[in-house]
Amino acid sequence: MSSGERSGGERSSGGWSGGEREALAQRLIAIRRQLHQQPELSGEEVETTAAIKRWLSEAGIRIIDSRLATGVIAEIGGGGTAAGAEARGLDGAVYGGEAARNPSTSIPATDAAPTLAVDGAALGRLPVVALRADIDALPIREETGLPYASRIEGRMHACGHDYHTAALLGAALLLQERAAELPGTVRLLFQPAEERAKGAQYLIAHGALEGVDAIFGLHNKPELPVGTIGVRPGAMMAAADGFVVEVEGIGTHAASPEQGLDPIVVAAHMITALQTIVSRNVGALESAVVSVTRLNAGSAWNVISEKAVFDGTIRTFAPEVRERTRARLDQIVRGVASAFGTSAQVRWIQGPPAVVNDAHWADFAARTAAALELTVDETPPSPAGEDFAFYLERTPGAFLFVGTNGPHPWHHPAFDIDEEALIGTAELLAALAEGSLAELSVQSK
Repeated sequence: MSSGERSGGERSSGGWSGGEREALAQRLIAIRRQLHQQPELSGEEVETTAAIKRWLSEAGIRIIDSRLATGVIAEIGGGGTAAGAEARGLDGAVYGGEAARNPSTSIPATDAAPTLAVDGAALGRLPVVALRADIDALPIREETGLPYASRIEGRMHACGHDYHTAALLGAALLLQERAAELPGTVRLLFQPAEERAKGAQYLIAHGALEGVDAIFGLHNKPELPVGTIGVRPGAMMAAADGFVVEVEGIGTHAASPEQGLDPIVVAAHMITALQTIVSRNVGALESAVVSVTRLNAGSAWNVISEKAVFDGTIRTFAPEVRERTRARLDQIVRGVASAFGTSAQVRWIQGPPAVVNDAHWADFAARTAAALELTVDETPPSPAGEDFAFYLERTPGAFLFVGTNGPHPWHHPAFDIDEEALIGTAELLAALAEGSLAELSVQSK
């Protein structure tokens, strides 16, 4: 039975009555629809940020003065006073060190500096658990026909980040109701720029993980029914790297190809040879994807161009396979170019690493979901990328898929979610935070 199927008189996991739970569900739907109508692209989430701050402030939830251009960091629970925040290094003037003192007005294009790792048990302080939701939209023209469709032409919440934001706000409201009872602090991360894979590093640079003992995040999954959670230990989503290959030839008349070096022929051989990476350089029990997605060359039907450019992506789950795939692509491009007497360059677009769940916290998440009478599925890893991976590189935690029974996949112009999943997702996030704090507080004694 899904969380949305409980009887009206039953108490929810947060101790709210059926009527209160339904009221919260309707409020979260209204919030999600408001966000859906006003989508903002990565690094431009100004109005979204303001709305999140307003909703949190109305609930009495403390917002950390983190000097973020967009995005919000807030806290609930133990040590949740300004003095407590300062003790953890989160006071506005010192939060996140240099990044806070000299804030950027846009999402940075480079990796963030390493942050301080704090062992809560060793310091004898109350534990801190983080919950994260992404808030940005995509440059896609919406074709859902919904009455609350995007009001901004060419922009759309086509990956469900409006849903994630509303769910985390719901969890915040549930947790705030019992803030005094929490055996630690819940840090709320409303992250910008996930679609550019820069937002997680941006928040990390502003101290989002300082003192955090565990972190949880999730993503809607249209293929799963409402009431189903997908989680597994180890790799959950892929490392996602892009590449651009430029082949330099010698232009000539199409009737005299022998007088030039045709970069299109060379690029075609390269593209064909790249398909051998997965079949001949990646083991049968390993996994990788190599896709060439665009090829540009020439401007006239009777001219052999001087240059051909093609680009694409590789997706891998293991660091050694990622390194091997990239090295082999470089080698093939250089070798084919040399064989044809041309030159070629490979430019890599570094994406996020694989999302790798901590085994303990993945199991904890599965048990927490089962306790809420959700169906738990050890879903196969997704070849899509997610910058939640940067958090998990630094802090143990788990990333989950939440079934939303959507009619279309992510990034489709008619993408939508079943809003029945919202309240259950909020309850799950709240339960993950509260349960992990309880477990960590016991371990620290």
